[in-house]
Amino acid sequence: MSDSSDNISSVSSTSSGESWALKHKVEATRRRDAQSGLPIRELGITWNNLTVSAVGADAAIHESVLSQFNIPQIVKESRHKAPLRTILDNSHGCVKPGEMLLVLGRPGSGCTTLLNVLTNKRKAFASVTGDVHYGSMDHTQIDQYRGQIVMNTEEEVFFPTLTVGQTLDFATRLKIPATLPEGVASPEDLRLETREFLLQSMGIEHTHSTKLGNEFIRGVSGGERKRVSIIECLATRGSVFCWDNSTRGLDASTALEYTKAIRAMTDVLGLASIVTLYQAGNGIYDLFDKVLVLDEGKEVFYGPIKEAKPFVEALGFVCRDGANVGDFLTGLTVPTERVVRPECENTFPRNADMLKAAYEQSDIFTRMTAEYNYPTTEETKEKTRLFQEGVALDKNKKLPSNSPYTVGFLEQVKACVERQYQIVWGDKVTFFIKQIATLFQALIAGSLFYNAPDNSSGLFIKSGALFFSLLHNSLMSMSEVTESFSGRPVLTKQKAFGFFHPAAFCVGQIAADIPVILLQISVFGLVVYFMVGLTMTAGAFFTYWIFLFATTMCMTALFRCIGAAFPNFDAASKVSGFIVMAFIMYTGFQIQRHQMHVYLSWLTWLNPLSYAFDGLLSNEFHNNVIPCVANNLVPNGPGYSDIVYQSCAGVGGAVQGETSVMGDAYLASLAYSHANMWRNFGIVWVWWAFYVAVTIWSTTRWRPAADGGPSLLIPREKATAARALLMDEEAQSVRAENEKRLGSSSEDDTVIGSGEDSYGQDKDLIRNTSVFTWKNLSYTVKTPSGDRVLLDNVQGYVKPGMLGALMGASGAGKTTLLDVLAQRKTDGTIRGSILVDGRPLPVSFQRSAGYCEQLDIHEPYATVREALEFSALLRQSREVPRAEKLKYVDTIIDLLELNDLADTLIGSVGNGLTVEQRKRVTIGVELVSKPSILIFLDEPTSGLDGQSAFNTVRFLRKLADVGQAILVTIHQPSAQLFAQFDTLLLLAKGGKTVYFGDIGDNAETVKKYFARYDAPCPVNVNPAEFMIDVVSGTLSQGRDWNQVWLSSHEHAAMDTELDHIISTAAARPPGTQDDGHEFAMPLWDQIKVVTTRCNVALYRNRDYINNKVALHIGCALFNGFSFWMIGDSVGDTQLKLFTVFNWLFVCPGVIAQLQPLFISRRDVYQGREQKSRTYSWIAFVTGLIVSEIPYLCICAVLYFVCWHYTVGFPVASSRAGGAFFVVLMYEFVYTGIGQFVAAYAPNAVTASLANPLLIGTLVSFCGVLVPYQQIQEFWRYWLYWLNPFNYLMGSVLVFDLWDAEINCNDLEFAIFDPPNSTTCGEYLTAYMQGLGASSNLINPNATASCRVCQYSSGSDYLKTINLMEYYYGWRDAAIVVIFALSSYALVFGLMKLRTKTSKKAE
Repeated sequence: MSDSSDNISSVSSTSSGESWALKHKVEATRRRDAQSGLPIRELGITWNNLTVSAVGADAAIHESVLSQFNIPQIVKESRHKAPLRTILDNSHGCVKPGEMLLVLGRPGSGCTTLLNVLTNKRKAFASVTGDVHYGSMDHTQIDQYRGQIVMNTEEEVFFPTLTVGQTLDFATRLKIPATLPEGVASPEDLRLETREFLLQSMGIEHTHSTKLGNEFIRGVSGGERKRVSIIECLATRGSVFCWDNSTRGLDASTALEYTKAIRAMTDVLGLASIVTLYQAGNGIYDLFDKVLVLDEGKEVFYGPIKEAKPFVEALGFVCRDGANVGDFLTGLTVPTERVVRPECENTFPRNADMLKAAYEQSDIFTRMTAEYNYPTTEETKEKTRLFQEGVALDKNKKLPSNSPYTVGFLEQVKACVERQYQIVWGDKVTFFIKQIATLFQALIAGSLFYNAPDNSSGLFIKSGALFFSLLHNSLMSMSEVTESFSGRPVLTKQKAFGFFHPAAFCVGQIAADIPVILLQISVFGLVVYFMVGLTMTAGAFFTYWIFLFATTMCMTALFRCIGAAFPNFDAASKVSGFIVMAFIMYTGFQIQRHQMHVYLSWLTWLNPLSYAFDGLLSNEFHNNVIPCVANNLVPNGPGYSDIVYQSCAGVGGAVQGETSVMGDAYLASLAYSHANMWRNFGIVWVWWAFYVAVTIWSTTRWRPAADGGPSLLIPREKATAARALLMDEEAQSVRAENEKRLGSSSEDDTVIGSGEDSYGQDKDLIRNTSVFTWKNLSYTVKTPSGDRVLLDNVQGYVKPGMLGALMGASGAGKTTLLDVLAQRKTDGTIRGSILVDGRPLPVSFQRSAGYCEQLDIHEPYATVREALEFSALLRQSREVPRAEKLKYVDTIIDLLELNDLADTLIGSVGNGLTVEQRKRVTIGVELVSKPSILIFLDEPTSGLDGQSAFNTVRFLRKLADVGQAILVTIHQPSAQLFAQFDTLLLLAKGGKTVYFGDIGDNAETVKKYFARYDAPCPVNVNPAEFMIDVVSGTLSQGRDWNQVWLSSHEHAAMDTELDHIISTAAARPPGTQDDGHEFAMPLWDQIKVVTTRCNVALYRNRDYINNKVALHIGCALFNGFSFWMIGDSVGDTQLKLFTVFNWLFVCPGVIAQLQPLFISRRDVYQGREQKSRTYSWIAFVTGLIVSEIPYLCICAVLYFVCWHYTVGFPVASSRAGGAFFVVLMYEFVYTGIGQFVAAYAPNAVTASLANPLLIGTLVSFCGVLVPYQQIQEFWRYWLYWLNPFNYLMGSVLVFDLWDAEINCNDLEFAIFDPPNSTTCGEYLTAYMQGLGASSNLINPNATASCRVCQYSSGSDYLKTINLMEYYYGWRDAAIVVIFALSSYALVFGLMKLRTKTSKKAE
């Protein structure tokens, strides 16, 4: 048998592999290695009886905010164990060195799972049984060679701010062999040679300095990004390669080039290549040696590629002329796809089990199973030994023998450090925003605590400045949590490639942090230290500076550690928010150590900030003498100047009868000591080391996201209806099968009748009557290197009933043309004419034309039916009754065969509808709007398998047949798909036209055109692939096909026809009446529909609401129990101020969670709904604001109840009611603030950088960190009064503290003797009527040791912070309401500013 398979291998490799242009380079490298005595690393892979199961059902119930509390239901369902689903059932195969295996199957049939298990990624599955051998090693021995067994996944995962060159430099650096081949001067030479070869192999040398980009950052095109992911895989120099749908997003000619490259490398280097492909053309199919077909996890065929089609045809199936054999093989069990010979009607295998049984009885099966002794043969054992030897020679000598890495640890760290700098520098904007924000915050803080006096009134201000220094730099580190999750997929991928040990990455990050943090704290420290006027000695400054550095490093490590330790962002953000709150409260600034409750005081010992704060205060106050002044000196004022009869009051460490305090005594009263300063510095670094260790440990345990197969989500309230439908579908198919078996059914839908069947609902579909034309259309954009033309004099038309294809190589401007025609461009210059019925575009054009974009953007928490109804209600004309609109939705659901999915959530990819189902929903959303002019679709078949692609185009054909006008861009159409289209517009690079006109039967018209210009299409070649090859690929013969077209008589005829179409249409009355409205529905109706959708979406968004509620309850209880039942001393009054201050800190956590949601909703709106004029931005903002209100009310009640009563504030309803009203209003104030920042921010990261700046400023100037009298005049006269937090604090403090009694404890009294044996009352008469009016003399009749307390009631204390009367409470509450309204007004205003208008053609 092995002879025959080797035969096959040589045949297919000679047939097409030779034609790869760079094959000679691979051969030269191989010869050089052989001459250098480096063994060839051939492994091969064999598997048998492989069965894989995962946890999960086909459809899961999605609980909503209320249904999650249905305890009986949950208990009942928890009794049933989660079912195990078999994803792969008894798979087997053998790929020897030098062989290529093609794995075919529809989505969900287990192709990706097979590749995952073959590359030894087993952790995501519940069970994996069976044997897998790599050479003669089993899967347990292969782990140390994981860098040799490589999988390229379907998703491209990269750092978007790196360039292609930087990404490849990194990959090639980490795979330089320790033993260099002969004739190579240095490792760097070998690396550059490898890099250049890889870039050439996929034809992307020109992208070397371009950023990779993603959906938010501009970079290389989608097809180019896919090719970068391919060559990054090749850079691993592996022996076994698994490629998962690696041609997705590539045009046909590039896909073929890619397969030829893999073929050539497989042949020359003895690789084993296993590839899954969707929509693979026959040119690609013929390059493989073997094919394996999966259906619902069952292996229905595995054998030589040449024998697959004959075997299946012998069973009675018919392969149509020009059809892709790959699509034919995967469509065997699909009734609408397969064609069966009439005489085999009753005998052909109808499903996967019958097919598998037929295969297992064939001689192919017997021949293939004979190969499974491959791992035990002597030849294999020898190859495995050579493989192990080769890997050992490659490996750095300092690495342990079982390490999967190639270069040494130090080299890995160097590469990671360099890349970390490139990532930071690639995103310069964020870097500079951070530094400018730091400078801005430093200037604000410096001016807030400006020139703090060196007496007792400066103690609180200096402590505040030191506390703020720690706080700001800690909050700046919080963005590490977000960054940890954005980089995680890249890391997991590269760890699997064996590039570097996770520890190298973590050490690299730290090394890259150091200069950035040094810059940040130097800018901050220099400004704050000298503006505040802290101790002016070099020693004190550098101690402050080094403490700041240590603390910022430590907090950065902490947040990175939280990011690494948690599986998802929600959990990590909850924990990080809570830790920040706990650390701030237990630093020692708000609650001093002796005031902490025993049950929570342990937090201060776990808190690096508390050690740093202790150190900073010790550094500042050590050896100082602090004179008491103003309120802290009793008595003072006119007539009280003799210090013998005065004493300090309310200052820690004050000695009876003294008028100044020693700095060290003050420190001792806080339980701090200068002797411990450097010990504290050391402890901060110990915490840093601990966090780094946890980060490294967590990072080594990262896994790629589990893939349990797709799962539909059904919202609980729709569960019964949806389940019935799903059951019904199964029953129908069983019934249909039974009828067929009995022969009672008159027609068998297996024969491809359904493409032309006359659906009953066709008569309900809307017909177009308008003609759409564009002429001399050019589009230019400005780039740094000058103007760039993306479309160059393109012209064409779409008539009712016509299905037009728009084709071209990657980057030819297909999507650009659709965007320009559909009026979706907001920048650049458009020239030319775009007309409907020979007239300029009407106002309502954008909503009268349907546009299905390439990305399927939907509200994830809507069901399919809700999404379609939403579109129908808002986009069909206001004259159509509601019932009729909803009835039309049913028509479209039937047409798109979405019945069984109507009540399932759209969800996100991988957790909800599949790619193909989402595509159908996108088409449905446009169809239900009854587009009266035409429908545009951008690449509706990309990323779909052959069946789904054919179904999608079949729907479009059906629509065109009833009179719709449709224009579609399409990437890799099979001959079958291409035959469905009527006309073709073919573009070359730079948006130049190469052909526009009819396609003809079997593409005869187009073929004739190209044949006339010496490019005849060979027989049995897909004309669509051939044309793209001619225009831009290997067959272009160096001709300018645009010139050929312009000078052809076809072009002249088309020009005449276009003018004729325009003049005829202009002479007729217009086909569509323009109602003159920009939106179909009046504003009030828009608001109702949009708000309903927002309400439903939030109600189903359980995680978001649970997080919000948990944050409120958690913060409230933590605040309440930290300040449990506060007493009535002066120090306790200060604590009451701080507990109210801490209430403000519920907002950063909730805002951080609210903004990404707002921005993702805004992306849906701006990505699709705004462009199609579905509804106005006013309705959008109103819906988002209104839907939050009920949850904000609930959160306010929960916070108030958990906090207000635990700290011991007044219970009387007159007081508590006022306080509750303000707590409720605060929810609206901060939600408005969060939403207006999000409304204008370009993305969530920018929003999260703006938050600390905005909230930090508001918190600083609300009169807590610095009392009103001591705020600098510049700020005091405007910012203080414009600050909502000032009024929030003021009103709650008035309601809760006014007239509360204050009783000093023993340490708080000012104790002194009166002169000349007068009584205390007599001596202090003038003082008690003047400056000391608020103080309380306890013993007026004593003649010694007068005991004076600073305040007698809460009102006296409030007057020192600018709250003069009780009515201030209600006054401030009213102002808070105004702030709530104005912050919502800002959401509207900033959203309006962001909403750009579309460009019109000039």
